Amino acid sequence: MTAALLDTCAGVPVPAGAPVVLAAHGTENADGLRTVHAIAARVAARLPQREVRVAFLDVVGPSVADTLDELAAPAVVVPLLLAPGYHVDVDLPAVAAAAPAPTLCTPPVGPDRRLVVAACRRLQEAGWRPGDAVVLGAAGSSSPRSAAATARAVAWTAELTGGPVVPAYASAQRPTPAEAVARLRSEGARRVAVVTYLLAAGFFAGRMREAGADLVSAPIGDAPEVAETVLDRLAA
Repeated sequence: MTAALLDTCAGVPVPAGAPVVLAAHGTENADGLRTVHAIAARVAARLPQREVRVAFLDVVGPSVADTLDELAAPAVVVPLLLAPGYHVDVDLPAVAAAAPAPTLCTPPVGPDRRLVVAACRRLQEAGWRPGDAVVLGAAGSSSPRSAAATARAVAWTAELTGGPVVPAYASAQRPTPAEAVARLRSEGARRVAVVTYLLAAGFFAGRMREAGADLVSAPIGDAPEVAETVLDRLAA
């Protein structure tokens, strides 16, 4: 690898100045879509010489495949996902392989301690107090790699809050956020806080709000740490 080239998994060179495609999960929630575009704007402001586009993996368009077809040029895809899973391990590599030009897929933005710092800042903004029982609400996946990534986020959250943290999942795994909150209450917790370990508003964030906790943080959103992590994935 040279300073001018990045290597794809297939060994095909991609120019270092290639367009960047930020691949988000996708949502019909207007606030969630605004968040993704706000993240892209932060990234674009740091990369004035590169084109930065938004594409989606599900629910809404444009899809990553359509975006790469439209570019028809070497590109780098950065998954705006907090853990590896099907999209990272299966979906995106297949899309990249079928693209009309060499395409590199970086690791997802998470897990990364900076994103947990941002999530815990949202928790403080929501009214968290030391001593509150804490649930980390993640998207969830059947992938063992995803579970390991969430476990790292739980450990970082425990370090930052100074107390034990229970994981919960909006899909694919258990406990659900509601189950985790109920368990903590049954164990005597006076106040239960859910830290929403998601980037944007949408269906999964709704499951956090409906969990019955005393307080629920907002998603990470377009916190500066997200753009910083994207830039690090590109630099790597």
